[in-house]
Amino acid sequence: MDITVLLKIAGAGFLIAASCQILQKSGRDEMALLLSLTGIVSVLFFLMGRVGELFGEIRAVFGL
Repeated sequence: MDITVLLKIAGAGFLIAASCQILQKSGRDEMALLLSLTGIVSVLFFLMGRVGELFGEIRAVFGL
């Protein structure tokens, strides 16, 4: 796994957490919840491609 993947995930998490805190302080709790759910889903979609690559490499190693 490349270090840039981890930095992208950490950066997205930092931005989402900061935005959620700002929204919660301004009294928009529903928007903060939607933002955090959207952030989780977007990171999971980003990781799905990497998991597919991992399974492809495992198949190549074991000849499946």
